[in-house]
Amino acid sequence: MTDLPTGLSTLADRYDVLLCDVWGVIHNGVESYPEACKALVEWRAHHGPVILISNSPRPSAAVVEQLDALGVPREAWSAFVTSGDATRTLLAERAPGPAWIVGPERDSTLYEGLGLETAGPEAAAFVAVTGMVDDENEAPSDYTDRLAIAAERGLTLICANPDRVVQRGDRLIYCGGSLADLYESLGGQVLMAGKPFAPIYDLALAQAAALKGGPVDRTRVLCIGDGVITDVKGAHDQQLACLFIAKGIHGGAAIGADGKLDPTKVAGLLAAENLGATHAMGDLVW
Repeated sequence: MTDLPTGLSTLADRYDVLLCDVWGVIHNGVESYPEACKALVEWRAHHGPVILISNSPRPSAAVVEQLDALGVPREAWSAFVTSGDATRTLLAERAPGPAWIVGPERDSTLYEGLGLETAGPEAAAFVAVTGMVDDENEAPSDYTDRLAIAAERGLTLICANPDRVVQRGDRLIYCGGSLADLYESLGGQVLMAGKPFAPIYDLALAQAAALKGGPVDRTRVLCIGDGVITDVKGAHDQQLACLFIAKGIHGGAAIGADGKLDPTKVAGLLAAENLGATHAMGDLVW
């Protein structure tokens, strides 16, 4: 049975460290959520470190500017780990490639300093995906023919963003994970290091240990996120407690006619993926 706390404050005596998702929990890509940011500021000031853990395909240092621009206060987080940070290890192991790189120009920082050469799907040694080249207008199906060439050649696809979709304002935008799903359906092999996979959690817990100056008690770590198949599954697989933020990318799917969180709908969302969450809230609040 998932606990339904009224706010993060009611959990403060149970946990020492937060691993908090970013997109969908503290901002939507257009603006930050003031109440969620206030909750993290309060936690960090009085209870323990907040490690932001994001499936952004860019290294964390390259995403901080975006958080600042969206009004996420620096006081809301102690450290920041991204899927891009974890993925660079996979890419470096395969340098110089060549790699068929798929994604928008803004994600180019992922590849800086790795010495990768580039080629198309016909000549590449592997595929590196961060998302659609034009995620405002393209869908995974636009890449079927080219991905089929890579799959037929037996190339491994490294996906730097396991998210299938992300909320941008009031729209859902396809992410790298949707291309990874398509590639697997074509018979290709996919590797990912972001949520729900272990490498990004290893990095985040290492940051928490450094901040605390010693080992982290995993029973007192709380993961916060809005993605069932990324955030909730990742916490489950790592045997960490999870606070599911039900509105996020799932919108009104867990909200009743009265506008409040519906426990039955929450249970249905989680059960559809054979998962459970320790706690659930509509939005992150203190």
